[in-house]
Amino acid sequence: MKQLFTTVILAIGFSTLSNAQLAPQPSPASKLEQTVGLTDLTIQYSRPSKKNRVIFGDVVPFGEVWRTGANENTKFTNSDVLIFGKDSLKPGTYALFTKPTKDSWDLIFYTDTDNWGTPEKWDDKKVALKVSSKPMMLKDAVETFTISIDGLESVNGATLTLKWDQTAVAFPFGVPTDAKVMANINKTLAGPSANDYFGAASYYYESKKDLKKALEWATKAADMSPDAFWILRTKSLIQAELGDKKGAIESAKKGLALSEKTKYDNYTKMFNDSLKEWSK
Repeated sequence: MKQLFTTVILAIGFSTLSNAQLAPQPSPASKLEQTVGLTDLTIQYSRPSKKNRVIFGDVVPFGEVWRTGANENTKFTNSDVLIFGKDSLKPGTYALFTKPTKDSWDLIFYTDTDNWGTPEKWDDKKVALKVSSKPMMLKDAVETFTISIDGLESVNGATLTLKWDQTAVAFPFGVPTDAKVMANINKTLAGPSANDYFGAASYYYESKKDLKKALEWATKAADMSPDAFWILRTKSLIQAELGDKKGAIESAKKGLALSEKTKYDNYTKMFNDSLKEWSK
């Protein structure tokens, strides 16, 4: 038994060692999370270092697509549309590639993020957006490749900046902060939605709180969404709980017709079962 126990412990130990990172990566992984206005951005990339090398034009050749970092694809995720000049980038997750030259850099958002390095076969159909910018010469060299989101003094945009060696490239972009804020303001000032009233009514019904208030909210929700048979289902249950069988039957019949029309068989069965019970 002791020998078996020792064998198991050794097996677990070797398994742990095989899955662990035994030494630091030469290009360590990094994750940048930044909110610009109401838009969330996430960048996951690996950061190679200069190590006394000439980077652009040598380690990273001019005129060729670069993985923009090291190891697997650099991944860029945006929760809302980004505006680069006259072009826009839809919300999503993209591989971030660049094509540097002495005078201009292309920044490429690529929809396939599962490549190690650059794609074996480049597909222009997978290019979601390509934007260009002129590189800037830095006085002091940046030892480790860095991606940053700068210019956060504005809620309507920022700048995606790439820095390495003595080169920096900036790509300004806009975010739909004003449109989202105005939509939120208009929604708030317009008052509760049908879903808000329905959620409140459902909670009060399930919690056995003020059922008269629950019925008031369920009625408002049903009036605002007359085709929502699930709201009528909750309204009918509240009415039945309050002893208003006639009102419950009326609501259930309306809901039944809608559920049959849309072929929601589970609701149809629930309505029919309740109507049989309440009609006795």
